[in-house]
Amino acid sequence: MNDKNPILSDEELTAYIDGELSDAEVSRIEALLHSNERVGARLKFLSRSSLQFKQAFEPLLTAAPKTELDAMLGIVPGDAKPAPSRPSRRGFLSAIAVCLVAGVVADRAFIGIRNRLHAPHENSEWRTVVAEYITLYTADTLAGPSPSDDAQAAQLALLDDKLGLSLSPQTVSLPGIEFKRAQLLQYDDKPLAQIAYLDPETGPLALCIVRSAVGTKEPDVEGRHGLNVVYWSNPTHAFMLIGRIPIDRMQELAEDVRKKTLA
Repeated sequence: MNDKNPILSDEELTAYIDGELSDAEVSRIEALLHSNERVGARLKFLSRSSLQFKQAFEPLLTAAPKTELDAMLGIVPGDAKPAPSRPSRRGFLSAIAVCLVAGVVADRAFIGIRNRLHAPHENSEWRTVVAEYITLYTADTLAGPSPSDDAQAAQLALLDDKLGLSLSPQTVSLPGIEFKRAQLLQYDDKPLAQIAYLDPETGPLALCIVRSAVGTKEPDVEGRHGLNVVYWSNPTHAFMLIGRIPIDRMQELAEDVRKKTLA
């Protein structure tokens, strides 16, 4: 690796977590952890025991073409090489990566993460999970043509049905920012609506919504994983707008959405 560009892959970090590296590699990574906050944050994310990667991606792995994936991964048949009793995260993440390359992953994604979604904590825990997920987005994630108004309405109707919302393309439109897709995610076995946008200057932006029993709360701001967040709630739902747009502009956009969803 070039010392002038000390970027570690997820495979290297998961190998470090699982104790699969040599002493020299361990020393190199630990030096980077002390000098690069971004590497440290990524390691913390990958090593969190509460992230149930297997449960989250089980439907994708079940649907994957096993024979072809085994060939791509170079997996030896069971009668030639016994499977380890506890697969490492490194191997599991590699399988997920191949699923992505093979086109197994559809637009309806799942955040299969087992956290509590109870009133005293939901204002922070679910936003933490969303922020971790959105950090994985790039402009390429949302590349391609934007859906038509009819297609937007159809996508939003699915969210309405699952979360008891009443959204329209006009309700969730953000001035100067492209609507890219609306999809249903899952948090703690509960539906989570995500509406993804692409800002031409700062990249991905998302409006996320969950059912909430905390009551009405006025908009507030925070930063999570290098992203700006504006969050608020009405009597039935909690909202968050998250992205890299400067916070004053984020507040303007959030207020516009808040007023339209109350109308």
